[in-house]
Amino acid sequence: MNSRFKKVMSAADILVVAFGAMIGWGWVVSSGRWIQNAGVIGTVAGFIIGGIMIYFVGMTYAELTPAMPKVGGEHVFSYKAFGPTGSFICTWALILSYIGVVCFEVVSLPTIVQYIFPAFSKGYMYTIAGSEVYVTGVVIAAVFTIGIIIINILGIKAASIFQTILTVTIAGVGIILVVASAINGEPSNLNDQIIIGEGAGSIKNILSVAVVAPFFLFGFDVIPQVAEEINIPLKKVARVLLLSIICAVCFYGLVVFAVGYALNSVEIADAMQGAGLVAATAMEKVFNSTVMAKVLIIGGLCGVITSWNSFLIGGSRAIFSMAESKMIPGRFAALNEKHKTPVNALLLIGVLSFAAPFFGRTMLVWISDAASFACCLAYCMVSMSFLILRKKEPDMDRPYKVKHYKFVGITATVLSGFMVAMYLIPGSGSTLTVQEFVIVGGWTLLGTVFYSMCKVKYKNEFGKMDD
Repeated sequence: MNSRFKKVMSAADILVVAFGAMIGWGWVVSSGRWIQNAGVIGTVAGFIIGGIMIYFVGMTYAELTPAMPKVGGEHVFSYKAFGPTGSFICTWALILSYIGVVCFEVVSLPTIVQYIFPAFSKGYMYTIAGSEVYVTGVVIAAVFTIGIIIINILGIKAASIFQTILTVTIAGVGIILVVASAINGEPSNLNDQIIIGEGAGSIKNILSVAVVAPFFLFGFDVIPQVAEEINIPLKKVARVLLLSIICAVCFYGLVVFAVGYALNSVEIADAMQGAGLVAATAMEKVFNSTVMAKVLIIGGLCGVITSWNSFLIGGSRAIFSMAESKMIPGRFAALNEKHKTPVNALLLIGVLSFAAPFFGRTMLVWISDAASFACCLAYCMVSMSFLILRKKEPDMDRPYKVKHYKFVGITATVLSGFMVAMYLIPGSGSTLTVQEFVIVGGWTLLGTVFYSMCKVKYKNEFGKMDD
């Protein structure tokens, strides 16, 4: 398959696309909830556990991406290992996780603007699942959606430059919070919130954070999606991919510790009763300045846009790759003639983005859990693909070859499979809710319809890929 994309992405470009995807808005909006659930050290431990799983999965990606540097990434890996049906399941799950993050960020946007401009919400429409929906929130989400879609249609390099500026801003704001907390925070604030629960209860609480960590840590998998647009040595791609995971785990761990070091359990509870943006409250306290709280929120706004941008890039390429191999309608394989970007795939995600704000803020939890489940399922299939291809195609050219591949592959498969099971087993503490099962079930049904239609329409061409 000859590349129809422009090779314009540098090592720095792919690092900021992956890292920017992983450090989106979650550290601002969710750090208080994590600390209340598992404690400060419990949350850090949960992210380390989730990070270990992600790193093992990342090592399988690090070998497979340079070996098969084709648009779609996981779509190609799973096709080589499982054939068309397995490839469809893996990529379809991955697309749900990408679209889930995009919708998460779209719905988050009005919350951020509301914090910066308290009088922002106007034009009350209705309340859904306890969440109020306003005309102004829907409008600003639509404006941002149009802007980000246009930037991505203009080309991957434009999107990468945009991503770099915003990612540097987020990292800078996060570092300011960590340093200020270390100087002005108090060790006594950690009392009663080091680890929540005792014995088995504390382990369950830590695992409740560990199973959602993949949702906040996935983003490195955008790199294989844009493999045909990267202009650096293939072996270096693997190293950048693994570096992005390490950077993201460190970022989350430091921010959570900074919040717990700055605020005691009562202050965190009070902040949760308010806007829920505990990281901003921590920033305000350590600087004794409401202006600095808004600076952090602006950093969070940048995080929303970087994740939004990265997963729009990844999701559109995944949709393109499925359409190109005739697993979904072929119109989604169309490229913009001038900029070589998958315009119809981008527009499809844009349409779904327009719909998201109408479901309110409660949708944030539903979509993040459904997307995290789908992501873990895709990771499990990629990890299995890694093992299968070592046996099936031992002579494949692998610019980056993982040592002790059996241990790495089995560990990645078991850990990601465990995460999948935690979402399905009742009483695990992470079981999907009815609404989340509806999202996953609806997506599965839509995939079944596409699979059946395209299988009948394209017959032997279904799932076919050029070498």
